[in-house]
Amino acid sequence: SLVGIEIPNSAKTIVGLATLLGNDGFKKSGHQLAVAMGRDVTGKAIFANLTKMPHMLVAGATGAGKSIFIHSLIVSLLYKNSPESMRFIMIDPKRVELTSYNKIPHQLTSVITNPKKAIMALRWACKEMDRRYDELLKSGVRDIMAYHDKHNGFNSMPYLVIIIEELADLMSTDPREMEASIVRLAQM
Repeated sequence: SLVGIEIPNSAKTIVGLATLLGNDGFKKSGHQLAVAMGRDVTGKAIFANLTKMPHMLVAGATGAGKSIFIHSLIVSLLYKNSPESMRFIMIDPKRVELTSYNKIPHQLTSVITNPKKAIMALRWACKEMDRRYDELLKSGVRDIMAYHDKHNGFNSMPYLVIIIEELADLMSTDPREMEASIVRLAQM
């Protein structure tokens, strides 16, 4: 009986990341992997918990702000986490977007630009996930948050965040191997 049509604003509004990170909703969020997503059509700040959406695809037309969002996601995670509690694996075959993060201590390895090394990193991540599941099983818990709670907050198992810039470029290198690793990680 009712249809709502959302029309984009005729004038663009700049959404500053600092205002989102300074928002009480972000500061008081109990989520270690909280991410500032932006603002909704009413101007309300939107935050997400990366642990509730372990797979994310950022897509859009050229100039739509995909890279800006990825940088905002990374900065949001850096803002809330120490290198002991969260680590990155960043893959950027074009060497354009992510190489500026090479010097941060949160990197498990420097930004991977070689497609063959990217496949090896994803294979390692699959083995690491298997090892972690074995550790969770031994501890009698279901997830990493319960594992940290059981071990009094000691972060012996940091979160791993894998960011792949330009997945299509990697898929063209060795599609079968790349897809197999990504599907395996997504299933875990």
